[in-house]
Amino acid sequence: MYFSVAEIHGDIYSVKQMQVLTKYFTDFTEKQLEQFAALQPLYAEWNEKINVISRKDMDNFYEHHVLHSLAIATQFEFETGMEVMDLGCGGGFPGVPLAIFFPEVHFHLVDSINKKLKVVQEIAAAAHIKNISTQHSRAEAIKNRKFDVVVSRAVAPLGNLWHWSKPLLKKRTNPNGLICLKGGDLTQEIADSQCKPRVWEIEKIFNEPFFKEKYLLHVTG
Repeated sequence: MYFSVAEIHGDIYSVKQMQVLTKYFTDFTEKQLEQFAALQPLYAEWNEKINVISRKDMDNFYEHHVLHSLAIATQFEFETGMEVMDLGCGGGFPGVPLAIFFPEVHFHLVDSINKKLKVVQEIAAAAHIKNISTQHSRAEAIKNRKFDVVVSRAVAPLGNLWHWSKPLLKKRTNPNGLICLKGGDLTQEIADSQCKPRVWEIEKIFNEPFFKEKYLLHVTG
């Protein structure tokens, strides 16, 4: 039997915060709504034990972390059966929100810090997110797997992300390549990377002040 919103730590606060999600996404299933509602209290609880999110960000958890992650879902449609790697997932962003959004896609969350993966594992289990696996590793050490897409959020310079991602990508899938979330003036970083990414301004996708100078980038080989 699936849990109800009312059963999730008795927490209605997270449901109110979720209005920033339903402002932009109107077709969530009941199960997805319940899974998204579960995230804020679960992360708040785990953040007291292992600091994976800035404490000042918890009051804007859905905007700063969940909605930010879902910017990817506004521009890319991941098909059933695709395999997506979250490179340097930290506490699970963008991988966890994307796994809820695309329940028929498998998300493999990779990080070099094992305690952060422990948080991801526990939150995925508590929120009944079945399409997530984790791996304690650096991306460059992964030799035995290929993915349709690599996603990442603010982990390293674009050139490094592409260097690590390119050997892990399958060929001829759509979408394909590296999709990453970044902020600030990217002019020099993009030039240094020698990549030619497609770039979206997230503030034009989500009309919220937080997304000023935040970008979505897509690199293909």
